[in-house]
Amino acid sequence: MRWDIFCKVIDNYGDVGVCWRLSAQLAGRGEQVRLWLDDPDALAWMAPRALQGGVPNIEVLHWTSPLPSGLFEDLPLSDVWIEAFGCDPPPECIESLGRQMAAGQRAPVWINLEYLSAEPYVERSHRLPSPVMTGPARGLTKWFFYPGFTGDTGGLLREEDLLSRQASFDASAWRQGLDLSPAANGASLRVSLFCYEPGPLASVLQQAGRADTASDWLVTPGRAAQAVRAVPGVIGPACRLHALPRLTQHEFDHLLWSCDLNFVRGEDSLVRALWAGQAFVWQIYPQDDSAHHAKLAAFLDWLQAPGSLRDFHQAWNGIDATPAIWPDGTTLLQWRTCTLEARARLLAQADLASQLTGFVLEKR
Repeated sequence: MRWDIFCKVIDNYGDVGVCWRLSAQLAGRGEQVRLWLDDPDALAWMAPRALQGGVPNIEVLHWTSPLPSGLFEDLPLSDVWIEAFGCDPPPECIESLGRQMAAGQRAPVWINLEYLSAEPYVERSHRLPSPVMTGPARGLTKWFFYPGFTGDTGGLLREEDLLSRQASFDASAWRQGLDLSPAANGASLRVSLFCYEPGPLASVLQQAGRADTASDWLVTPGRAAQAVRAVPGVIGPACRLHALPRLTQHEFDHLLWSCDLNFVRGEDSLVRALWAGQAFVWQIYPQDDSAHHAKLAAFLDWLQAPGSLRDFHQAWNGIDATPAIWPDGTTLLQWRTCTLEARARLLAQADLASQLTGFVLEKR
């Protein structure tokens, strides 16, 4: 089938990251994808072949406002529209769709692919219709489609070859390819840091610097690197910091696979941390009305997180005054066991791309 995926970039890692992974997984199954982005620049480093048309079955289109005259009309009508995170397709596309429907063409299955959450409303709202009551597309139906962590949701993005790639991954060789020092390669504990600006960061780094077990921190560029540079005072010798270059999506996965503890943020990297099967801490995207507090609590409930991991998440996300206590070896093993058990539950469920495809075939 032919798919139009519309994405407006708010966080240029998360929004593009999710939509590109979905596009790539659909294309790998033989689907034809047009990915509309209002800011495609992040793909230049996230998926370098994307903007050169080097990925089979995917065309990346620049979503300008307005669209160039006639651009959409010159394209064949797709079988599926996906508006990512309720972004609404360009008005020119909706107007063109109205004209094509009036001419007797078959309308695409129109899906609003929503944000990821473990809250109860997700299961209630998944696959519900939303009739279009006004405008050129009046009479059509949008369908809510919710990713999620249970069998009553749309599942998570997962490549078909994920486990086989993990099994053949050589973490030592990958670290050497990044020119990490011998001290980094020989560290007892490896930590990745992809975050916003967590309040306890300075305390956590200083605790790690005084720990009996040395740790090498692989710091991603951007806000995580800026947050580390802003840490006041001296970090002890047991905590060694290493600045990373920008990583493609595949290389970011390799980073998570090669570390013993992953600090991740947002939606896409949370899912990748779950698949990595290592201990992780999630920094949820903060919302002005503190709605992220309930969202984080729901996720930790689903995760069946032990008390120490719940407390660390509360502190890392600034939800209460609980101190962030750097984990010892026993605690870290509990966190990893929790991740592995959660991953096993997820692997028993159908992935998001498979569920989307089945839903579209059901509605056509």
